[in-house]
Amino acid sequence: MIVPLVIIASGMFFFFSDVGIAKTYLGIIIAHAVLGTPYVIITVTATLVGFDNSLTQAAANMGAGPARTFFKVQMPLILPGVISGALFAFITSFDEVVVVLQLADVKQRTIPRQMFSGIREQISPTILAVATILVIVSVCLLSVLELLRRRSERLRGVSPA
Repeated sequence: MIVPLVIIASGMFFFFSDVGIAKTYLGIIIAHAVLGTPYVIITVTATLVGFDNSLTQAAANMGAGPARTFFKVQMPLILPGVISGALFAFITSFDEVVVVLQLADVKQRTIPRQMFSGIREQISPTILAVATILVIVSVCLLSVLELLRRRSERLRGVSPA
């Protein structure tokens, strides 16, 4: 998260070239997964810090097995962190023009790359429409994140300050 994106993209290009996946869809998918991983780890870890292990023990004492405890007790409590991490990773992946410019083949067109080339050549109504949709999607995603945060606080019994 600290290293400039151009350096990361160049390093990935050289590494993926050695491995043989530099100009493939697999290389782009792995690059986006690597770039989104820190956001997922941070949000899920923040959710797990506030997790109360006594709830797991209480479910086990009431006769629930490990699978039932996970899906009925643990998963609902950590789900907001998992969803938040997935949304952050998606937004980060959706915004990566530099990585796609260095790792993708000419035939591989992603939306950010298409927008970048469209802005360089000419500003068309299509680019403006996509930009408007991105703003609306961003506002919706932030609203969902806030609702998930409030739901998580309510489930844990933490009153909002």
